[in-house]
Amino acid sequence: MSIFIIVEGKNDRSRIRRLVDSEVHILCTFGTLNSLKLDTLRKQVGGEEVYLFLDNDSSGKKIRGVLSDAFPDAVHIYTRRGYAGVEGTPDEYLIAQLEKAGLEDYIIYPPAAAYE
Repeated sequence: MSIFIIVEGKNDRSRIRRLVDSEVHILCTFGTLNSLKLDTLRKQVGGEEVYLFLDNDSSGKKIRGVLSDAFPDAVHIYTRRGYAGVEGTPDEYLIAQLEKAGLEDYIIYPPAAAYE
């Protein structure tokens, strides 16, 4: 079984990529969702497990709504208000959210010194 995390942009993708192993596929919306992009995402994901990790701003909420309709069984992962999106969220918070979503088997934990 494959696991997919859908994020908004390439900076979000690179931020999450550092924290999860290569078994997890990270797809980007690039901030927009038209019918072609949505169809492409559906084809890439197929019937596999999907996680939505989008910014906690108006754009992210709009994209989350559209993706929720397209992937009704998706697991939602949230970043905290006040952080500059997924890319601006501290690693420890991102890891906590990934753990909360049940992805601890795929997390690449940074050395303990990274938290100090």
